Amino acid sequence: MREKKRIAILGSTGSIGAQALEVLEQHPEYFDIKVLSAYSNVDLLAEQTRKHEPTSVVVCNEARYKRLSTLLEDSSVSIYSGVNALEEIVQSEDIDMVLVSLVGYAGLLPTISAIKSGKDIALANKETLVVAGDLIKSLSREYQVPIYPIDSEHSAIYQCLIGEESNNVEKIYLTASGGPFRNFSTEQLKEVTKKQALKHPNWNMGNKITIDSASLMNKGLEAIEAHWLFGLEPEQIDVIIHPQSIIHSIVQFEDGSMKAQMGLPDMKLPILYALTTPDRLKTNFKRFNFEDFSRLTFEKPDSKRFPNLFLAYESMKAGGNMPCILNAANEIAVEAFLEDKIGFLQISAVVEQTLNKMSYIRSPKLEDYMQTDEETRVLARSLISKKSGR
Repeated sequence: MREKKRIAILGSTGSIGAQALEVLEQHPEYFDIKVLSAYSNVDLLAEQTRKHEPTSVVVCNEARYKRLSTLLEDSSVSIYSGVNALEEIVQSEDIDMVLVSLVGYAGLLPTISAIKSGKDIALANKETLVVAGDLIKSLSREYQVPIYPIDSEHSAIYQCLIGEESNNVEKIYLTASGGPFRNFSTEQLKEVTKKQALKHPNWNMGNKITIDSASLMNKGLEAIEAHWLFGLEPEQIDVIIHPQSIIHSIVQFEDGSMKAQMGLPDMKLPILYALTTPDRLKTNFKRFNFEDFSRLTFEKPDSKRFPNLFLAYESMKAGGNMPCILNAANEIAVEAFLEDKIGFLQISAVVEQTLNKMSYIRSPKLEDYMQTDEETRVLARSLISKKSGR
């Protein structure tokens, strides 16, 4: 009988983290949940803790520690608080794999700590590679730690490349649903509301990723992530709109042949594969039926109506700390949109202006990434204040 894989889930109360727990509970003979964490949703974290009985839990928002302690006062679980606790907990000797499902820049330092501790990484936090891809890949090689992608697109590419180690990749196609505003004119996009933007046609995701998908920034971030995960140049990475979200991505080899990974739009499958690769466990997930999809369609994205995709590619080509600037500016702009401080089209305007004003560092170190992130957020907030007249 195989030993159980001991898992830490960083961000267990978010969309990916919650789905990961659903996947793990279907296979209790394969997995042992050791750590759960949340930023501030301690009520759900306490509920998850009682159900899955981890050894330790972490609440990053220290102000919520007392509430969590009260909720779990009759439990034997160890309770920690603060963002530094995440970096420390992933070093525990009783953890084999760390599933990073934190949103945004918050995933960077815990991921670095986990890699340095020799833990396998299941990565759902694309921003970690966007912000500091060169550093993360260097550490991954140094500590011989594999990074298994959870994004459906990168999982698809990863699966298509298995057994193809000796064959050169000509290019890859990352598919995108196009979001809810795929056919909107620029004038219509000016009037987009938060409620409209949060209704993704195919996927169930958290607020930030849903807005990124609507603006196509998510696909730009995924292109940068693919650049680092698979060692590809920007011109080898293409984005194609595929509204049905059945083909999750495609690899094209130098002989012209193409391999695609297909399935219904459900994050549970790429989560499970990241946790079990190279094995495939039997599931009760709903199966694809060709009769339900008589047509699969594809179209080119419009970077004029959705300039975030163009900005992401320009940042990827520039390298250095530019993707870090892109990510930080976008996080602040999306936050402002969700708080009704700016309009939908102003998200990309804030990102572009911030990219133009920040200083470029060609070969950044960790300290440079951290300083860039901090300074970018300050600048982006000041630009938003001017736009909103506050």
